[in-house]
Parts: sequence; C-alpha cells; structure tokens
Amino acid sequence: MKPITCSVLVATYNRPVALERCLISLFQQSLLPLEIIICDDGSAEPTRQLIERMEPLSPVPMLHIWQPDDGFQLARIRNMGMAAAKGDYIIQIDGDVILHHHFVRDHMHHARPGFFFSGTQYHLTPAITQRLIDERTLSLKDAMREASQHQSPPTSFKEALQQSRWNWGRTRILPLQKLVARFYHWETHYQYVSGCSMAFWRNDLIRVNGYDEQFTGWGWEDTDIALRLMNLGLKLRFIRFGAIQYHLYHPQASRGLEHTNQARAMQTIQQKLTACAYGMQQHFQLQTPTD
Repeated sequence: MKPITCSVLVATYNRPVALERCLISLFQQSLLPLEIIICDDGSAEPTRQLIERMEPLSPVPMLHIWQPDDGFQLARIRNMGMAAAKGDYIIQIDGDVILHHHFVRDHMHHARPGFFFSGTQYHLTPAITQRLIDERTLSLKDAMREASQHQSPPTSFKEALQQSRWNWGRTRILPLQKLVARFYHWETHYQYVSGCSMAFWRNDLIRVNGYDEQFTGWGWEDTDIALRLMNLGLKLRFIRFGAIQYHLYHPQASRGLEHTNQARAMQTIQQKLTACAYGMQQHFQLQTPTD
C-alpha cells in the first residue's frame, strides 16, 4: 500500500521570530511531512528574509505563499496553500507555536478515511514567551523549567492544573489518544474548533471547496469548514494527550467581526451547506501543471 503523505500548512503574519521557532520545531519532527507550506497573509520584508534564510535548513521542500496585506484574510491564504499542497493529508498550524517532537506523527497516527481532527495547544505565559523571543538559543524545556522554579503556590484548582506537569495540553500519552478521541467529539463536548491544529484529507477539502473566503476578520472560519465537512458526513474528533503545541503569547486580535462571522457559520448549520461559493477551487488555476 502506498504510504500516506502529508503537507503542513503554517499560517503567519508579521511575526518572524515566532515563525523561526515554529519552523525549527517542524524541522526536528520525528516524522517529517512531505513539504512545509508557509501561508503568509501579507507579512512585510523581515518575514520573507527569514524564510529565505531558513529554507536551506529545511529537511523537506518549503514553499512560501504570500498575498498582499488586505486585512485579516486567513481563509484565502489557507485556501491558496491547500490548492498548492501535494500531500494526501493536510495538517494546518499557526506560525506562532512550538511543536512537540511527535506532533506530526501523532496527527498521522489518527488519519483515517471519513474523519478529520482538531488538536489543542498549551498557552505559554507572556514571560516565558518573551524569554524565548529574546534568547534564540534558549530551549523551550529550559525556559519552562526555569519558570516553574519561580512560580508562586497555586491559589485554585484551575491554577494548580495549569502548573501541573499532567496538564493534558502538554502531556503525551499515546495509548490514551484514540481512547479519548472516542468520547471527546463535537456532539458531546464542543461547538467550536480552532484552526491552530487541524488535519484533513485533501480530497475532502476539495469536496467542500476549502475555506469560505467571505469570512474576513478574526473568527469562525474554522468552525464553518468543520460544519460543512460534517454536513458532508465526515466525523470530527479531538486529539488529546498528543499532537502537542506550545503557543507563544500575543495580545488578542481584534474581535470586531466575530458576531458577523458567527452568524455566517450558523447559516451553514441552518442551510446544511457542504460547499462554499468562494473557496479553494479558484486557486487551482494558479498552479503550474506537473507531469
């Protein structure tokens, strides 16, 4: 049987230092993807320069797809990346995360027809994030260990759990992953997904025409594509105790269009939509045919 290939899509915008950390963690994966595609929503010159510098270090082909800065157009740039991808399976992440060594392996461990998956992320504190940005040679492990030595005693159960080594956002237990995925799914626990860690079969994305590019501004474009995939009959499952990523802190993006985007996503439920009108299909004509 032909092995499954995967492409990793990395969304970024004007945060080259974080992107560098992210790419290094991708280069060090225990299971490498077929390719890395950087989906750049209009970053300035420093990001291009970083990618140019990192490309010779990548163990797999790396493609930089850029569009002009025209506000928050994440749906469009991800569609461009999906259209260009050569892998059977697509794993998408944001460019402000540091990946666990087995992140790609864990996602591929779950890949099976009829399903798509959403992961989780562990949020690093502003202090740890700043240290990782300021000290390029400092490892994530060392930064977290040093921070734990200076933590105040927890004042609540929630705070204790956050400080605990067993927080499932940063705990990998391979035998539990598929067991937990059977019980944690859309119908019982979630009504929202986050695109920072999602994985799909590329053919399924083609069937729903990828992301709806009528979503602009922050929020709900990921939920909308998940809803259309489920309307098509696919099942969404959530990976816990694996596919770990550490999110580098940043202030929240503007939520000005969140309610508009949420209302659009709810129409997908009400109308039982499976495909969008303005999606990835329009970007196939931009790709160069190969023999």
